[in-house]
This record gives sequence, structure tokens and C-alpha cells, in this order.
Amino acid sequence: MVSNWALSAVAMAVDAIIGDPPRWPHPVTLIGAVIGAYDGRMNRQGLRPIRLRVRGAALALGIPILAGSVTWALVWVAGRVWTPLAWIVAVWLIFTTVAWKGLQDAGLTVYRALSQGLPAARRAVSHIVGRDTAQLNDTEVVRAAVETLAENIVDGIVAPLFYAVIGGAPLAMAYRAVNTLDSMVGYRNARYQDFGWASARLDDGMNFIPARLTALLLGVVTAVVGLAPRRAWRVMRRDARRHPSPNAGIPEAMVAGALGVRLGGLNYYGGEPSYRAELGDATRALEAADIVRAVGLVRWTGAVIGLVLVSVAAWRWFA
Repeated sequence: MVSNWALSAVAMAVDAIIGDPPRWPHPVTLIGAVIGAYDGRMNRQGLRPIRLRVRGAALALGIPILAGSVTWALVWVAGRVWTPLAWIVAVWLIFTTVAWKGLQDAGLTVYRALSQGLPAARRAVSHIVGRDTAQLNDTEVVRAAVETLAENIVDGIVAPLFYAVIGGAPLAMAYRAVNTLDSMVGYRNARYQDFGWASARLDDGMNFIPARLTALLLGVVTAVVGLAPRRAWRVMRRDARRHPSPNAGIPEAMVAGALGVRLGGLNYYGGEPSYRAELGDATRALEAADIVRAVGLVRWTGAVIGLVLVSVAAWRWFA
């Protein structure tokens, strides 16, 4: 029997080789379409807040259960046809929940765009952040890219693999559904503060352990790449709680400390200002090379995870 450790390790290898081909069918796209359809039908303005919360909770539970169940059925049917086919399907589905190479490519795209001028950089970073980008200056583009890279170490690498190891492809896909729900309806604004409340809280809960595992991984990685692990830990312990998310502040604060820069500050979403608490100490100004350094942290964090997956898979195989 092939373990979830081995399947996850192979999925990581596939991601490292081919990344996320944009023209391939992607389960997350389908999940997003389903969420969008139900959002339009269930989230009707004028309903009492309690009714919106009940509807939102039903969506927050129903979509991950559906995604996990469909994934389980696909793997089961494949296994009835041919056992190795079930492994192949499971690897492919786990691979679609991971964004290791995609994160690196996205960060480097923004870095290269900065050398082409501010309009190109703004367009590039707009693909990976939710904030308004039309008025960002060079430093703000760098900050947006570094913050997104740091936060998505949890969402795009550690968490899906954590759940893949625990529950295989079905649980990894259920996690990805929760994360997609949060990104689509988990906002604290007039439209979603009640309907998206359950989705946001569920995402917080499922990322709680992965975010803290990410802190341990970044502690190792910052030392490996010659940054500042002690400062990263100090800044994380001091500043992470200032972030509005109980989880995203951990990797963002650690990356800020490792690089010796300050993250956070004023952002705009749909023209509305939103101030994020500042994380880290401004020992120097942000520069374009910080995107490359953040990409390096993403790369090495994934590499350490891959080494752990392979090591445990080999131990289980030969034990």
C-alpha cells in the first residue's frame, strides 16, 4: 500500500516540474464556479443577519464535504479499475492543491516586471494580490509581492500537504475548498460579514496548525539561506498577533524579520482604505531584490517539506 507520505512527495515533484499549466482543467476553478453560483443564490441582501449566517455556514460545510466526497469517489473508482491508477489520480489531485512552483513563478514575474516599468509591475502584482494596484509605487509593489509570497507559504504549500498526509487527496481537496471559500466570501464588508463569517472562521481553524508548522520550517530555512533566524523569531513573537488573521501574521512577520524590513501598512480594496498593522523593523528600505529573497524562502521551504515527505515515505516503505 502506497502511503499518503509517498503520494504527497510525488505530487510535490510533479508540481516542481510542471507547476500549474494555465490551460489544464483545474478542480479549484470548478470549486470556485460552484461557490460563485451559490453565493449569487443564497447571499441575498435584505435577509436578517442570522439567516445569512446560517446560509453561509451551510455553504462553508457543504462545499468542502462535496469536494472531498467527489475526490474520494474519483480515487475509489480509479482503484476499482486498476490500483496504480488510483495512485495516479490521487497524486494528480493532490498536485492541484499545491502551488509551490506557481508561487515562485508569480514572484519572479513581478520582479522581472519591475525592470520594465511601474505599469508592468502593477499589472503583474495585480494577478497575485486582492488589493488595488493602480496607484502603487515601486516600494508598494515589492511589499505586496513579499507579503503575498509569505502568506501563501501556508495556504499554497504547507497546509494542503499537511492535510494530504493526514487524509490523502480527499482531505487536501476539502482544505482547498475551504481556502477558496475564504478567498471568495470570507471578507469583512457589508456583503460578506455575515454570509462569509463561517467560511472565514473555518479557514482560520484549518490553517491554525499549518501556520505554526510554517514558523518552524521558516526558522530552519532562514538559517540555511543565511538570513536572520533569531530576528525572524523575535519579530514573529512580537508582531504576528497584530495581523488581522491569526495565521497569516506568522509567516509574514517571520519573513519581515528574516529580511530586516517592515511589512504591512495602508492598502486599498475597492477604493476603500484598509490599514494593516506594521510587522518587522525597517532596518532598511524594501527593494526589488527582496522579492527574489522571498522566492528563495518559498523554494527552500518546499524543498525541506519534500525532503521530509521522501524520508518518512522511505522509512515507512522499508520499515
